[in-house]
Amino acid sequence: MLYICVPAYNEASTVGVLLWRIRKVFQDFDREYELLVYDDGSDDATAEVLKPYAEVLPLTVLGGSRRVGYAAAVDALVRDAANRTKYGRRDAIILMQGDFTDPPQHIPELVRRFEGGADVVITDRGGSVTPTPVRRLRQVGNWMLRAFGGASPELDPFGSFRLFRVSVLRQLMKARGDSPIVQGDRWTANADLLLGVLPFARRTETLACEACYDLRLRESRVRPFADGVQIFRFARGARSRHPSLPARARA
Repeated sequence: MLYICVPAYNEASTVGVLLWRIRKVFQDFDREYELLVYDDGSDDATAEVLKPYAEVLPLTVLGGSRRVGYAAAVDALVRDAANRTKYGRRDAIILMQGDFTDPPQHIPELVRRFEGGADVVITDRGGSVTPTPVRRLRQVGNWMLRAFGGASPELDPFGSFRLFRVSVLRQLMKARGDSPIVQGDRWTANADLLLGVLPFARRTETLACEACYDLRLRESRVRPFADGVQIFRFARGARSRHPSLPARARA
């Protein structure tokens, strides 16, 4: 089983069409799948848009009227999917955004890497035509994580479009105990989840995948200064939260 997990906040203009595109992908790519969408207290028509899709697609909508934030939404999606399956080694979770930034047509290749033995498949957006604020934040954030946290320069820690084997996520859940498996907001939450999972993954692969920033039908939520400060704070504390990171190279 493949669990497609989509955290959504005010994505009424895109989330329904995204789900239909995912359905089209699986019509041509015969795999068993379920759609899990977390409506994070949207105050637009997201909930109304999702209702008819739940009647015709294998869709479960989580969340509700109270906003919990991106990290808590991802945490809830991961835990719900992990609790649904008895076959953690055979099943996978695919995390993607509700605004078409993460193109559904790349799902089959993510799954093929998983079926080939990868526990984690990370998308690399290196070739994308990226808005300047996003590109600069990614460059600065990657540098800070390498400098302070010792994260590998070969990984994109801030991407959102990823596949995780359920058994690996369950190991992270067990290690965290009652604590959240994901902390932070947007960029740092994505990095936190990846860095938390990597110690349990026997094999990680990277897939080149261009993000689609030209299809998003709302204003970008990137806040260059505030996001930069948050990434800096996350990078400074990365080693204490993720002690398995390699020691920083000495100058």
